Amino acid sequence: MKVKVQKLDGKAAGDIELNDAVFGVEPRADILHRVVTWQLENRRGTARPTRERSDVARTGKKWGRQKGGGTARHGDRRAPVFIGGGKAHGARLRDFEQSLNKKVRALGLKMALSAKAKDGLVVIDSLELKDAKTKALAAAFGQNGWNGKVLVIDGDAVDGAFRQAAGNLPGVNVLPAVGANVYDILKHDTLVLTKAAVEKLEARFNG
Repeated sequence: MKVKVQKLDGKAAGDIELNDAVFGVEPRADILHRVVTWQLENRRGTARPTRERSDVARTGKKWGRQKGGGTARHGDRRAPVFIGGGKAHGARLRDFEQSLNKKVRALGLKMALSAKAKDGLVVIDSLELKDAKTKALAAAFGQNGWNGKVLVIDGDAVDGAFRQAAGNLPGVNVLPAVGANVYDILKHDTLVLTKAAVEKLEARFNG
């Protein structure tokens, strides 16, 4: 698949051949759904449990008389009715981490990239800026018609000046190639890849 390469200012910068095994896969909703669900579930933190009667460090000895004390009869201080006692029917430890086959994860990323290759993919030469200012970058985005949510993926590391200039643009997110993931790609309207990012992504699957 051949696509045009442009510069940040919108000028043409030649063509690039995209690997059909990475950018030409037919997307499947069920695979994408599985990968996105796996991502979001693994972002959830472990639910902290409460301490029940068996977890509280208090005496289990019967502390009062059976009769004649003028109060209810209790067997130990760990009962939920006492301050410092165990929680009755408390929350249990819950871990939301899921496992997903590595091949399915790789296939999901290929499908997400392929979905954007059909509509919403832009390949640029590099992220180097002459004027590393947010205002200038916003003007370049408007000139190129990159509206809504935009995800920019660079090679090994994102250009520092570009990252700083894009930091205050609403809806614009920047990632290195190693951080490319299905959820972030799908939730943005436009995917902008540098030539270095294309090389890294293709090498990621071919390696």
